[in-house]
Amino acid sequence: MTRVTVLAVPLVLAAAGAVAGLSYLQSEGVTPRALAPYILKRTSGHGSLVVGAGRFVSDALLRLDRGNVAPYLPPALTLGAQPVGPAAPAGNERPVASSEQAWRAIADAAPGDIITLLPGDYALRRTVYASRPGTADAPIVVRAARPGTVRIAVAAREGLTVKAPYWRFENLDLRGVCQYDDNCDHAFHVVGKAHHFVARNNTLRDFNAHFKINGERGAFPDHGLIEANTLSNAAPRRTAHPVTPIDLVAASDWTIRANLIYDFVKRGGDGISYGAFAKGGAERTVFERNVVLCEAVLAGQPGKRVGLSFGGGGTGKPYCRDGRCITEHAGGSMRANLVSGCSDVGIYLNSAADTQLLHNTVLDTAGVQVRYATSSARLEGNLVDGPLRADEGGVLRALDNLATPIWQLYLGRHPQRSLFADPARLDLRWRDGAPQRAGSAPGVVDACADIPGPGAAYGAFKDFRSCLRANAR
Repeated sequence: MTRVTVLAVPLVLAAAGAVAGLSYLQSEGVTPRALAPYILKRTSGHGSLVVGAGRFVSDALLRLDRGNVAPYLPPALTLGAQPVGPAAPAGNERPVASSEQAWRAIADAAPGDIITLLPGDYALRRTVYASRPGTADAPIVVRAARPGTVRIAVAAREGLTVKAPYWRFENLDLRGVCQYDDNCDHAFHVVGKAHHFVARNNTLRDFNAHFKINGERGAFPDHGLIEANTLSNAAPRRTAHPVTPIDLVAASDWTIRANLIYDFVKRGGDGISYGAFAKGGAERTVFERNVVLCEAVLAGQPGKRVGLSFGGGGTGKPYCRDGRCITEHAGGSMRANLVSGCSDVGIYLNSAADTQLLHNTVLDTAGVQVRYATSSARLEGNLVDGPLRADEGGVLRALDNLATPIWQLYLGRHPQRSLFADPARLDLRWRDGAPQRAGSAPGVVDACADIPGPGAAYGAFKDFRSCLRANAR
């Protein structure tokens, strides 16, 4: 045996070991961003050399998978709350100019009332209940004439609790101002008989679950719409309570459209948070044209963050619509959403049957996970910077998508992310043109265009510049 052969043997064995290791991690669905905190945890509490080695390996894995994560401010988008909101509807306008007048008007509202808060600052120190019903022809509307002119400081666990149907809230700015995060759970709690609820063009900040939706006494607030709102937090939420800006349980036929959701970091309890989920036996939820940024200003925080989910972390049977939770969700659709910057998966299906995932863009996440035998999903036209995974019996039918297998992530390869100019700062201009799908793709929704043009690109949009307001282009 020559000297060269002797030197080559350990290199070949090392390469074979590396290939076997990558093959194992691929088969187990372990991404670098999942392995990094595990290594850090297992090496903590040992000698300084072990701790240092663990930190080095963990940092290296995160760099390979996530690149340089740093805080950034999202640009001004055409999605989320806009500087010009919906026009005033016809009805019995009731202008109010003080907190006392506003909360009294809500308490004694009648169908067709348009409660217009005049410009100024309003204090909400106790939960305000919207308990009187509107009608399909004459909803009750609470609004500001111009977005940004009405600021409501919420110092209550629940700001507005809606318990009756046909209420609509528009152009408002609500901010949680509680001393302790446990005390500012929800801006809106939509419960029981509050079907056909609408929230449009509102800015909600500093809550655990900005929207909480659930049943009560056998009644469920179905057919809701959350559209063109901006939901965010200025700091990590120091609480063990659920941190999920849109937390929907057991209500069906909701549409969550064109919202901007970002910075929902949970620093307490299990450290797991979601941008939005529907669960508890809910059906036919649509997530469409939303931008979900798990991390933006609050980049690099510890904990696990998931973008969008049907099923979330599961539901206790007494809170499920059927009392059994045979499935957490059925018949749902996620289409043309942008999900980015998540320490865990971008889209998570937990016991979610008959799900459609169509033309979503998922960047800097652990990919898409379809989990448990009660989950089934059809994926088409998605652009995913990470893997498409079916775990523990989940059924995943992937027809035509761009995705990245796990083994490539360990080599620092991100072919989907590299299609964009600077995805770490949400500069999603194409480097070399949009990757086009072959053939026609009728019915495709575009996150950045109300009426998409001919043909279809992979992912949520053909041209992200159309998602930028004119002054941000």
